[in-house]
Amino acid sequence: MTRVLVVNHDPVVAAEQAETLRGAGYDVELCGGPAAGPCPVLDELPCPLVDRADALVYDAWAAGHGEGGRQLVDHLRDTYADLPIVLTGVTPALDWVVTIGPHRVTPLAGQPGAEQLVAAVILALTEQGMAV
Repeated sequence: MTRVLVVNHDPVVAAEQAETLRGAGYDVELCGGPAAGPCPVLDELPCPLVDRADALVYDAWAAGHGEGGRQLVDHLRDTYADLPIVLTGVTPALDWVVTIGPHRVTPLAGQPGAEQLVAAVILALTEQGMAV
């Protein structure tokens, strides 16, 4: 079974996303992100939750602000170059979001609906490794 790690600073949104993904057949783990507690990824260290995941669903604001999100994605990509990342909560203000190259993500604007979230995870898993 494919394991997805959902990282979101809002526990209600995280629970909704987890339920959606479980309903689509994924095994899901949750994390509150760096805003909720120490995050090894920000220290450029491996994370046991990320180590177990086949795909990541990260809130762009999980680190508390847009620049923190960029740093988080940069560190994730430096440590986990080929792990698919779906980035939720994307807004035009996040000019660092890229869909190709070494720091690529699959972006989703705002809080996606269930179908959008599942489709983005499927797309990210399908494209895994293609953009490196």
